[in-house]
Amino acid sequence: MYVDPNFSSKAALKRAVAAGETVTVFAPGLGTVPENGTAVIEGPHYPKPHTWYGKVQITDGRVTKVLA
Repeated sequence: MYVDPNFSSKAALKRAVAAGETVTVFAPGLGTVPENGTAVIEGPHYPKPHTWYGKVQITDGRVTKVLA
């Protein structure tokens, strides 16, 4: 699964979530994303090589916390 917008690092993702920006999760052709719960993500998006991985908390379709 990936996050939108496309962050080049997990640190940038953490800063955006802490600032209250809207971050969503999507799974291109690989199933469904939970509306509430947790998801394992990776970035940046294909075709760039994945350089970071993480786990996020999703509430009402938005990332609310970066867990790992």
